[in-house]
Amino acid sequence: MSEEIGAKRWYAVHTYSGYENKVKTNLEKRVETMNMQEQIFRVVIPEEEETSIKDGKAKTQIKKTFPGYVLVELIMTDESWYIVRNTPGVTGFVGSAGAGSKPNPLLPDEAKFILKQMGMVEKTVDVEVELGEQVRVTSGPFSNQVGEIKEIDIEKYKLTVLVDMFGRETPVEVEFDQIEKL
Repeated sequence: MSEEIGAKRWYAVHTYSGYENKVKTNLEKRVETMNMQEQIFRVVIPEEEETSIKDGKAKTQIKKTFPGYVLVELIMTDESWYIVRNTPGVTGFVGSAGAGSKPNPLLPDEAKFILKQMGMVEKTVDVEVELGEQVRVTSGPFSNQVGEIKEIDIEKYKLTVLVDMFGRETPVEVEFDQIEKL
């Protein structure tokens, strides 16, 4: 398997049972205080909503899909590995051969499946657009409107497009997959 050096991947991290939320909080604080935002991106606790009916009333609660695990999206370096590995509550990475070896990332399909179950869709939309460019909105409430791109937010996969509504330029927020180039 040819592993891209410097690519961000999802890794499963084993925690003490019941410490998933604490690990997520601790790790997010460590990433911030140690300025690791360029290497460690997201910490996710795999969970889903479960609705049960008791005494005729629907009760919805969040249930951990994989108790004792959190997922971390990161670029594997000695530094990022060390920070995650030494976060209080973390017992280790899943898929490590030995104490000092680097773990294997989740396969892209595995990560997609888990995120999709949680309602988090990993977006991989490759749109090459520039500020000031004219685009057509292809879906949503502003479908078929043509407008000019005013802002591009790559992190959130969103664009701000100025469309003509009632004779006025109105900024609307759309996702990358909701537009087409003209």
